[in-house]
Amino acid sequence: GKGIIDGRGSGWWLEAPYEDPYDDERKLIIPLNNTVQERPPMPALRFYGSFNVTVTGITIQNSPQCHLKFDNCIGVVVHDMSVSSPGDSPNTDGIHLQNSKDVLIHGTTLACGDDCVSIQTGCSNVYIHNVNCGPGHGISIGSLGKDNTKACVSNITVRDIMMHNTMNGVRIKTWQGGSGNVQAVLFSNIQVSEVQLPIVIDQFYCDKRTCKNQTAAVALSGITYEKIRGTYTVKPVHLACSDSLPCIGVTLSAIQLKPMQERYHLYNPFCWQSYGELTTPTVPPIACLQIGKPPNNKVQSNYDVC
Repeated sequence: GKGIIDGRGSGWWLEAPYEDPYDDERKLIIPLNNTVQERPPMPALRFYGSFNVTVTGITIQNSPQCHLKFDNCIGVVVHDMSVSSPGDSPNTDGIHLQNSKDVLIHGTTLACGDDCVSIQTGCSNVYIHNVNCGPGHGISIGSLGKDNTKACVSNITVRDIMMHNTMNGVRIKTWQGGSGNVQAVLFSNIQVSEVQLPIVIDQFYCDKRTCKNQTAAVALSGITYEKIRGTYTVKPVHLACSDSLPCIGVTLSAIQLKPMQERYHLYNPFCWQSYGELTTPTVPPIACLQIGKPPNNKVQSNYDVC
């Protein structure tokens, strides 16, 4: 249908903590008992353990938290629908995917206060194309590996995307201390406009004021960025990978990112422990990417294999 689901979430936004949203599966599935004082804010629309789900036509707006959430689902199609919330509404992801496989998202317009699409652990075979994103935080894989957990994400394609006035463009974020891996990810034909950080890998993600340094990490490999074009306001590329488990197989091709007006404080591309290849010249030049493989090229332990 073409109806509107209005989450009327503004009451929750005022009280939202700055940390990651409430996401304890047990409390969402099992009826809340007396030890929990308040019912936490919920997604406007959530599918759990569902097969062959299609969501189309509707508009979801002003959700207390993420607008549309899929947990433990197989076979998901979302198309020709929209999400609408203010850019400053906290934790209001557009579409949140968790432990879900065989997902197709296309023809959607996602305006929210957090990630337009958030891809969490347990997701594989996800194809996202022809999506308008903004305002929001871009399209993100993660955060993964929080509290020393294992995360597994594979075969993710994000292409033919328009992003305007978002915090990030395409981002992968992991916590120190996690395990598992992210592999076979393609970001292609992403048009960015006034985006703060168009290309981001952050393996030092921390939503608190302090996080301790840890050597374990979620392994990242086979990450391709091609045809990422448009304007940025802070930094074009930020690739911050783990000291103990560097990113490998990072490929950059046909990157053309230009700064907005000089009134912004701009930064050069940044890379740390990032290995791969540049298959074409880039704008600006991304000289910080280390070509090839790391010298010690650590073999992933069983701990890191999914």
